[in-house]
Amino acid sequence: MRAMIFAAGLGTRLRPLTNRIPKALVPILGKPLLLWQIERLKTAGISRIIINVHHKAEQIIEYLHTNRNFGCEIYISDEREELLETGGGLRKALKEYPYDEPTLALNADILSTNILNGLTAAYQNDLALLVVSQRKTQRYLAFDEDLHLKGWTNVSTGEIRPTGQDLTGTQLLAFSGMQIVSPQILPYMDRMGNDRFSLIDLYMDIVRRKGEIRAYIPDDYRMIDVGKIEQLTEVEQWANEWLR
Repeated sequence: MRAMIFAAGLGTRLRPLTNRIPKALVPILGKPLLLWQIERLKTAGISRIIINVHHKAEQIIEYLHTNRNFGCEIYISDEREELLETGGGLRKALKEYPYDEPTLALNADILSTNILNGLTAAYQNDLALLVVSQRKTQRYLAFDEDLHLKGWTNVSTGEIRPTGQDLTGTQLLAFSGMQIVSPQILPYMDRMGNDRFSLIDLYMDIVRRKGEIRAYIPDDYRMIDVGKIEQLTEVEQWANEWLR
C-alpha cells in the first residue's frame, strides 16, 4: 500500500503565517505538519508517498530534498497550474503515478491519534474505506446498518445528497478526511465531468451509481483540524497530550 498526503491547500485561515510558508510546513510542537504525517506513515510501514503541492510548492519540494525525503520514496503531484481540490488532486496523482495497490489518502492539516495499522487491516478490497467517527459537526456522512455509505447531509440546513435520497434510519458519522481507495475508483473519477472536484462530490456520485463504499470507525480515535491561526495554541496543547 502507498499513501497520498494532500498538501496543496492555500491555508487562508492561517494567514498571515501562510503568506510566507505553505500550510503543510506550519510547525506544531516544532515539527511541520507534513513531517507528522510522514512519520506516522513510516510507523505503519508505508514509505511510498505522493504529496500534491500548489501554494508555495517550491518550499515543500526543497524541504523534502534537503531532508532526503526522510528515507521515503516520495513523488510530487504538481498542481501549481490549477488547484484541483481533494478529488481532482487524487485523480491526478493516481493517473500520474499508476499503482495496482490501494492508496491511503489523508490531509496534511488534520492531526490524529495513529489508527493506520487498524485501518489498513480493515481494508477488504473496498472501492473506498472511509475513516469516520461520532464527532459532533454540521455535515455528516450517512451509513446503513452494514456501514455502507448512503448519502451526506448538513443538519443545520437540511440539505441531503444525493438529492432525494432517503436517509431515514441511517447512522450519521463525521468524516475524518482519511480514506483508503482502490485503483478501481478511477473510472468513477473519470465520470465526474471535470478535473476539479471534491472527494465528497465523488463519493456522492458513486452512491448515486450504486457503488459501495464502507465506513471504518476506529477505537479511541482523537483528531484535530489545524484551522484558524488563533487555534494554534489549542492544537499544540492537543498534540502534546495525544501525540507525545
